[in-house]
Amino acid sequence: MSDRPQTPLLDQVASPADLKRFSDSQLVQLAHELRSETISAVSETGGHLGAGLGVVELTVALHHVFDAPRDKIIWDVSHQCYPHKILTGRRDRIRTLRQKDGLSGFTKRSESPCDPFGAAHSSTSISAALGFAVARDLGGNCPSGLGDAIAVIGDGAMSAGMAFEAMNNAGHLKKRLIVILNDNEMSIAPPVGALSSYLSRLYAEAPFQDFKAAAKGAISLLPPPFQEGARRAKDMLKGLAVGGTLFEELGFSYVGPIDGHDLHQLLPVLRTVKARATGPILIHVLTKKGKGYGPAERARDGGHATAKFDVLTGEQRKSPSNAPSYTGVFAKALLAHAAQDDKICAVTAAMPDGTGLNLFAERYPSRLFDVGIAEQHAVTFSAGLAAGGLKPFCALYSTFLQRGYDQVVHDVAIQRLPVRFAIDRAGLVGADGATHAGAFDTAFLANLPGFVVMAAADEAELVHMVATAAAHDEGPIAFRYPRGEGMGVTMPERGEPLEIGKGRIIQTGARVAILSFGTRLSEVLKASESLRARGITPTVADARFAKPLDEALILDLVQNHEAMITVEEGAIGGFASHVSHFLAEAQVFDRGFKFRSMVLPDTFIDQASAEDMYAVARLNAADIEARVLDVLGIAQLAGKRA
Repeated sequence: MSDRPQTPLLDQVASPADLKRFSDSQLVQLAHELRSETISAVSETGGHLGAGLGVVELTVALHHVFDAPRDKIIWDVSHQCYPHKILTGRRDRIRTLRQKDGLSGFTKRSESPCDPFGAAHSSTSISAALGFAVARDLGGNCPSGLGDAIAVIGDGAMSAGMAFEAMNNAGHLKKRLIVILNDNEMSIAPPVGALSSYLSRLYAEAPFQDFKAAAKGAISLLPPPFQEGARRAKDMLKGLAVGGTLFEELGFSYVGPIDGHDLHQLLPVLRTVKARATGPILIHVLTKKGKGYGPAERARDGGHATAKFDVLTGEQRKSPSNAPSYTGVFAKALLAHAAQDDKICAVTAAMPDGTGLNLFAERYPSRLFDVGIAEQHAVTFSAGLAAGGLKPFCALYSTFLQRGYDQVVHDVAIQRLPVRFAIDRAGLVGADGATHAGAFDTAFLANLPGFVVMAAADEAELVHMVATAAAHDEGPIAFRYPRGEGMGVTMPERGEPLEIGKGRIIQTGARVAILSFGTRLSEVLKASESLRARGITPTVADARFAKPLDEALILDLVQNHEAMITVEEGAIGGFASHVSHFLAEAQVFDRGFKFRSMVLPDTFIDQASAEDMYAVARLNAADIEARVLDVLGIAQLAGKRA
């Protein structure tokens, strides 16, 4: 395409090895071309733009100095991996990012040997890199070889406890390990907490140019044995920077902070570390999210995630919708209850915008707690709030709630504390793929004693479920809802608490009952319309609750139908498993009753549109219609009845 950037140097790069022949000045030009190509590609696909733009120079420097795939470069969270993908043989597919059958938006082991470890949840890189380092030293076998292990971790990801667990272990083992702290003062939301303040002090105590001058001489900082002059230089840098004491106490040598956009600083430091490092070392690199692209730099989130956009203006091309988003509906409903009850508070883990709680923060800043990328802490902190007499809503994406599951069990469920879990991104989420799918929360919550588990069938139901959770003080309660826009249904003026454990009949029919849990109800109703044209009118019910089940409703459906099908956007072991267990204990199968379940398949589904992903899962209207015909034994008549 004629509007794509001119990239004469980048055109010569087919693999990381090709960067070895470039001079330092050519690498500066290559970084410029790589930034332009990244902007151009993401403008066509949408995706995580700002993080990648912030590490362009660092990516170039790493692939010039180190030897991927033998050296293992692990990006954490890997939102920033698009430039890395372009340099590692995937440029010809970069405009398939996050598309069906295209490149993943994250690092992915099956995609390239230069992606040694998948990382779409934060704070895992140091643990994984330490594993590679130990495997190297113990003679492990890897097809691409085992060289250096380099973890590139953001300051937001560094706030999670797992990162410090790994650093503590690495310092104890004293293995050669390189950690690059990419400090841009910006995770998805502005980073919070004491660690962020500590990192800020590292370079706020003296003029930044002092660090630049010292870093350019970094080749003299590390050689063993230290010469007296080099020792004085290292001590000076440490003193200026408040010392990196935290990291050195964990057993890491500390270098930095250095300018992550200046290749004349990055290259000598990385070359020195490669040549001289013996144990664990942390390189503190300062970067700017969205660097080099004005619209991203000006955005409050640094251009974290964008739809397709116009390169010249940065204007995003989003299709208008008549229906509100589920996230927005949740946020507004919670605000309405918070206005009436000052005990209601909200907790999120570095996702105030993603969960809609930025609105809550604006209205009630003292009652909104963004704890950083720390889901375990978020859950137990919420438990403490509940034990202290408040009414916490812990709002997390389903995929991130997984990270706090032990705390859900031990700190919330066993103590029967009334924590309200607002579970966003339930079901399949589209472009973010398998790592962000909300597949498992129904299964892992509904098996906990005393838990109430709900799923909203539409945005109006979500309003009522927020009200239900606000009114529920007898123990933990959760409600799940998907990504994206609602169904466009009529919205209630205010939410009304639902009777716990009671579903509702949507449509009365005969022969077969379809019991839906969650937003597949709209697909069930589409299937019902098609079936009605064939002379079959199923009864349709919305379960609302996976726990406790509406046993009376289920038994009534059994008594008046010859078959039942459950439909849910969750994995095996969830709603259908509880229904089938109840039916088995009620001995209904002994009388020949037919039961089928439609759940997410026992596999991880790669990124595509949500509709395409549900087609793979066989959970769309046509699939539900086919299952009804099959269970009634009349699928072979489909053509005649059409």
